Amino acid sequence: MKRMIMAALAAAYVSLGYVPMSFARAEAPQAETVSDVIARVGDQSITFSEINTALNSSAIVGVSVPALGTPERDTVRITLLDRFVSANLLYLDARKQGLDKDPGYVREVERFDNAILADLYLQRQRSGEIAVSADEVQAYYDKNAVVGKELTPDLRAAIESKLRRDKVQQQRAEARRQVREGVEVVVHEDNLALAGDAERVDDVVLAEIDGEPVTWGAVKDTIIAAGKGAVIADPLAMEADARRQSLETVIDLRIMASRARAAGLDQDPVYRARAGEFHKTRLINLHRERLVEQIAPTDAELKAFYEANKASIVVPEARKVQMVVLKTQEEAEQIKARIDAGELTMYQAAQQYSIAAKAKDDLGEVGWVFQGDTVPELDAVIFAVGPGEISKPVETPAGWHLVLAQDIREAEYTDFDEGATRKLTRRRYLDQELDAYVVNLRKNEFTVEVYQDVLASLAQQEADMVKELAAQAEKPDSITKQRLEEMGKAIKSGGVPQ
Repeated sequence: MKRMIMAALAAAYVSLGYVPMSFARAEAPQAETVSDVIARVGDQSITFSEINTALNSSAIVGVSVPALGTPERDTVRITLLDRFVSANLLYLDARKQGLDKDPGYVREVERFDNAILADLYLQRQRSGEIAVSADEVQAYYDKNAVVGKELTPDLRAAIESKLRRDKVQQQRAEARRQVREGVEVVVHEDNLALAGDAERVDDVVLAEIDGEPVTWGAVKDTIIAAGKGAVIADPLAMEADARRQSLETVIDLRIMASRARAAGLDQDPVYRARAGEFHKTRLINLHRERLVEQIAPTDAELKAFYEANKASIVVPEARKVQMVVLKTQEEAEQIKARIDAGELTMYQAAQQYSIAAKAKDDLGEVGWVFQGDTVPELDAVIFAVGPGEISKPVETPAGWHLVLAQDIREAEYTDFDEGATRKLTRRRYLDQELDAYVVNLRKNEFTVEVYQDVLASLAQQEADMVKELAAQAEKPDSITKQRLEEMGKAIKSGGVPQ
């Protein structure tokens, strides 16, 4: 079984268009590495758990989520591994080019880190579990409940949860009020004036926190966005007030982040994981954005690409088809005459007379057929009849066909000058160029190793686990079996299992 999984993984990997330089011979990582490392790209590792986390995420675009332990899951896992490899190659290339020193990127990273550390600091200020008494719940109910609505256990739990959230927010607000105790904060109001934005240089100091400057360049995006956003939300809002409040928030976050670092919270595993993921993802996206700017095609290049790749861009016309297949032309003409006369429907004809193998099950419904998908004789008829029209009998090696066009979808992306066509063509062009760039990194710049033994072994472990759980669930005394029986009884009786 394991050998079969390895073969499937290798085949799937090759099907993606490349074989890493060490795929066929890479040995498992040494004992000191994490046990589920399945690949390395330069100094970056990719783990089985990372792939599975992504695989189970609904946020993965264009990838289905097959059931645990299935061969389809192994194929999708390889697709995701390929994406992880490509992302890590871009990350290493971005670092090599020094994009991690880009001022804008540095500012984004600093803002993110400060926000996360400030939140950790506020959480640590909370003193244990926040209690909500029965009297508080009752008082809230008496004040807010709809007349005649009973205080059920579920409602009591919801009120308790709401009151606890309110207390948490109050504690956090109090912690924020106390955060500046012992800290000298100086705000330079003149340097924050709206009128000076166009001329203000990045090193202008807006505020000082114990002598440490908060410069315009470090916070201008946040300040400007806060002012504009306030006016959009409320035309009567004062933009200057919103900008000042935004600066005050930046100051509070910096103070709390500084205290968090002093308390060692920057070593917290959750913080390090979140910060590391953001730093890496943002750098990859920044690099991709820069590459897109560099490889953006001219109009002539884009049109030439469209013409060269029209077959893969244009979506041909499609017809939703229902067919009845008969043995002879005479029988086909007789059935058509009866349908035209209203004696039979196409569904009845398919069920009672069609010689197609699945006609009794699908009632002749073939589904959507694209032009060019079928034999020429049938294709010509399918795309000649109008919607709701039944064709004359047409012969193929399978028999004599009556064709009904149930619905029609017109061809798409046939005109390069249409906005949707140009947009799709540009996306395809950029994808192709970026893929070529990444392939070059893979071949010539950074080492890629895939530990197929580890990958196959972990995939097999997952399959074995699923098989074992399924077997356990079938045992008469299993909890799963009992719950299914309870649910079945409840459905029959109209009740709800407790």
